[in-house]
Amino acid sequence: MSPQRFRATSPVAIAEQARKSLLAMFLLMGMVSMGWVPRIPEIKDAIGLSNGQFGFILLASTFGSVSGAQIGGRAIHTFGSRRVTQVAISIMPLGLAGMGLANSAPILVLSLFVMGFGYSLMDICLNSQGFIVERIIQKRCMSRLHAMWSVGAFLTTVIGGSIARFVSYEVNLVAIAIFAAIAFVPAAFFLLPGDLDDHDGGEEETSAKIPLFGKSVLPLWGLGIGLLGSLIGEGAASDWAGILLRDDMGYGKGVNASGFACFALAMIVSRLLGDKTLDRFGPALTVKLGGYIGGAAWGAAILIAVPLSDSHPLTALIVINLGFIAAGFGIGPMFPAFILAAGATPGVASAVAIARVGVIGIAGYFFGPTLTGLISEVTSLPVALFFPIAMLFLSGYLSRTIHTDKDRR
Repeated sequence: MSPQRFRATSPVAIAEQARKSLLAMFLLMGMVSMGWVPRIPEIKDAIGLSNGQFGFILLASTFGSVSGAQIGGRAIHTFGSRRVTQVAISIMPLGLAGMGLANSAPILVLSLFVMGFGYSLMDICLNSQGFIVERIIQKRCMSRLHAMWSVGAFLTTVIGGSIARFVSYEVNLVAIAIFAAIAFVPAAFFLLPGDLDDHDGGEEETSAKIPLFGKSVLPLWGLGIGLLGSLIGEGAASDWAGILLRDDMGYGKGVNASGFACFALAMIVSRLLGDKTLDRFGPALTVKLGGYIGGAAWGAAILIAVPLSDSHPLTALIVINLGFIAAGFGIGPMFPAFILAAGATPGVASAVAIARVGVIGIAGYFFGPTLTGLISEVTSLPVALFFPIAMLFLSGYLSRTIHTDKDRR
């Protein structure tokens, strides 16, 4: 029986199928992109890297992500998001497998570049699809899609931390890569086809190429920097939480993965509630409160828990994880909020606008941990983490650049 027979025919039914497909795609993307998080301390030690060197190596992901996002918007505008996704699904697993098998800094750099490129390419595709799906079914789903990303990140972190004492990181990461490479294929089958994904702007006159600077793109820069701030916080939590708990607070293998696990779990909950939150309060107010409250609570937890870990390790573990939970709740709805605002930018195809905001923001996801590592070299990691905390406050401030129909009421 041909798989085409399972496809719906009406636009709304096709969009509903695409929404379910996107849920699976975001889940797998979270698993692949965060698969190495619980094993970062081991990889760092195996290659013999200091915090500064490790942070510098993470720049490879930044260059890969910028390249992928820059190419992604134009490619989607030309070929459609589903076709570009079919290319991206083969790149991300390759990058993860390379990270697991890397036995030297150059190989890790190359693998991080491949991962960053594939991740941002897929991220632009899936967010463009999600934006159009919302428009077709006339119902919010973007935050729930990102919740599935967080579910994937949480599962892969918990599993990786749980088996760290029994399974090498090489076997762990290669197994995730093989599973994802197979699972991506059927998951992508029901994405919106090119005649429905509005990749070329539809009936509205839009541009596939927009200037880097200028008055016309100033709103996109505001959104991009706001997104950058939230993703710097997210990237710092993913890449440095395990090292903070191990090196600065003295927790062993497995337990040191609890920080990011708590962060990811909080993001799951906040994103599952996010569609209703965005609808009720509007994206701008949601981002403002998340940036200010989440950043303040995270900073307070570090100030209290790190000094306390020597004398009261259990209490300190609870406090630091409460800080990561608060940060996760605050950051969770930010990505969907900024992406929704970007997709609604007048005169620019949604995929191109999302790609421009994404190329700024996603770069922060990878560059932020690098800068955090460099700061930690001259100070300490607990001090350096106040850089991503400050960026969360910047995201809260730049919530004023978000203008959607809900925020105009």
